[in-house]
Amino acid sequence: MAYKTVVIDCFTDDCHRSLEGYAGVAVDVIRASTSAITAVANGGRCFPVTTVEEAFRRAAQLRTAWLVGEIGGNMPYGFDLTNSPAEIEALAEKSRPVVLLSSSGTRLMSRLSRNGPAYIACFRNFASTIKCLSLRHDNVAVVGAGTRGEFREEDQMCCAWIAEGLMAAGYEPEDDQTAKLVAAWSGAPHAAFLGSNSVKYLRNTAQEHDLDFILSHFEDLDAAFTIMRGEVVKVPEISAATDSAENRLRRWNGFAPTKAQPEWI
Repeated sequence: MAYKTVVIDCFTDDCHRSLEGYAGVAVDVIRASTSAITAVANGGRCFPVTTVEEAFRRAAQLRTAWLVGEIGGNMPYGFDLTNSPAEIEALAEKSRPVVLLSSSGTRLMSRLSRNGPAYIACFRNFASTIKCLSLRHDNVAVVGAGTRGEFREEDQMCCAWIAEGLMAAGYEPEDDQTAKLVAAWSGAPHAAFLGSNSVKYLRNTAQEHDLDFILSHFEDLDAAFTIMRGEVVKVPEISAATDSAENRLRRWNGFAPTKAQPEWI
């Protein structure tokens, strides 16, 4: 049996961990990963970007896209709404594409997608993400989107729950920090992250509707999400019986899939 490992890390400007050889999972609970997953779960499309200029270029290509996001907590001029899963959920035209920009979360998504298989997770789909990863990858890096140099509690909690689920499936923690985070957040109640500075920000800026949305959407999606050619998409379901080592290798190397295996990376 192959030796499987999982590691938890935090994405900051001085994070230089090599992610080569890992399947990466981007976690930005408040709010980019929750926003991206909500947009796609509603039947729309989502394109994460890293700069305001890139956002406008992508929106021009898509023509009917919603410009959604923030930089430093402020919605850029010309955008339609801020980085808000609750507001995305409330959109009347849910099928229109979403171009999503955030201070750290979409940068993390971009970084992971350049290194190999990249997934997006939040509290809505962490259990489905565990199942997907356990069928496809032997080495997993679960990475929280550091905000102002902090590994925020909500991201620690979600990362730890994903790592804990993988460890229950036979993965080994790659370092002591991963094992400590899993132990610290194991069995935590849904509200355990409410002391986070991210939560304080939402409350101080009258954006508690996003906090309410997050607290009321735990494990309500039976789907994993990946980034394919710059777009967030659902991962097609594959059973353990049909997911061969050959298919896993082909996905990792970016080769054309077999007829029985859809291309999702």
